Amino acid sequence: MDFDQLRTFTEVAKLGSFSRAAEKVLRSQPAVSAQIRQLEQEYGQKLFDRSAKRVRLTPAGEVVLEYAQQLLSLRGTSLQAISNWNGVPAGTLSIGANEGTFLYVLPKVFKKYHKQFPKVRISVYRSFSHKVIEKVEEGVIDLGVVTMPVKSPSLHTVPVFRDRILLMVGPGSPLFTRRSVTLKDLAQQPLVMPKTGSIRKLMEKNLRPFRENLNVTMELTSVVMIKRFVASGFGVSLICASFARDNVRRLEVKLLPIEGVDLWRELGLIYRKDRSLPVVASSFLELSRKEL
Repeated sequence: MDFDQLRTFTEVAKLGSFSRAAEKVLRSQPAVSAQIRQLEQEYGQKLFDRSAKRVRLTPAGEVVLEYAQQLLSLRGTSLQAISNWNGVPAGTLSIGANEGTFLYVLPKVFKKYHKQFPKVRISVYRSFSHKVIEKVEEGVIDLGVVTMPVKSPSLHTVPVFRDRILLMVGPGSPLFTRRSVTLKDLAQQPLVMPKTGSIRKLMEKNLRPFRENLNVTMELTSVVMIKRFVASGFGVSLICASFARDNVRRLEVKLLPIEGVDLWRELGLIYRKDRSLPVVASSFLELSRKEL
């Protein structure tokens, strides 16, 4: 028996599937099946009931799962203790956020963090907020920086950043010379929309009275592409002010407030309630609260 086998066992138990567990632990399904067979031979008991639809723990498997989780937790605690023995955190910080947060909000935190803790390797998971929340809930990553509110009862949420949302227009837009716009003005423009996410939801909510006449010219997944196409004249879009700061300075776009509408995006740093944060993660959390 080794820790690799125990981790594979707990993933099969959690996911109820050998194939999904194989994807999670980055092994082939036959390799996962072989590890489980080795454990069953060592314990002399069948640990899973296998069916076409789902894999379930046997009573013996439930007992083994309890001890496997304790052993894996103890291993993590011991590794953390040794890494901090000389007072300098080391190891890997795993963190998730969306593209815009990684590009425009977190770099200054990463820079200071790396300067203070040069031995820590930073592993990033880039995806939409709901995907990041799932990965933190599953224990795949230590921390996530996501759009608030977060409704998961299993997660702690620490507010760390607040960003105003404004209308972004390019030099070719008839709104470029304006100091502010109305929602009606916005609804009459060609729109460059994010495919998903909080900005998309805000645009749909606030433009609902005008939805019959909206002209959506593009739907994009990348904030970088949205900025580029707005600057090129394909339409206008809502954006977090921090995401377009450099583009405004280069006069590529202009940001306008919307009259009577005060829009903000709040970011929270999330982690699981039932797990003690490793020092590499708690150090990042504290630094983020100070810097952001």
